[in-house]
Amino acid sequence: MFLGTHTPRLDDKGRLFLPAKYREELSGGLVITKGQERCLYVFPMAEFQRITEALRAAPVTEKSVRAYSRVFFASASDEVPDKQGRITIPPPLRAYAGLKRDCTVIGANTRLEIWDTSAWEAYLEKEEQAFAEISEEVLPGIL
Repeated sequence: MFLGTHTPRLDDKGRLFLPAKYREELSGGLVITKGQERCLYVFPMAEFQRITEALRAAPVTEKSVRAYSRVFFASASDEVPDKQGRITIPPPLRAYAGLKRDCTVIGANTRLEIWDTSAWEAYLEKEEQAFAEISEEVLPGIL
């Protein structure tokens, strides 16, 4: 499970230090791909394989499944962190997420998300108040 907020910086070669608490779990490999709201998703290899199986079972006759799968897999990059816990984020993924230097890495349950820090702050400013004001169960019977 990935939790918390971290603020690493992207270096001149497009490398990012993974949060130290997750390096061991991700040391065997991970997949970075495009996420919603112009962030990047980072999945441990086992989680990415689980998602792959679920999408494989989805009906290819459904246009939205084809469209999502195309973007999701075409933009995916498998990476292995170096000995210092850095991963290289490919230029097209950096461009998609608008990553320049200051990044925010958030834990999002089964994945990490990488955001441009200013984009993350704008997202929080917009969404945090709505989160605080939710008056009905988002997940009935769970929370």
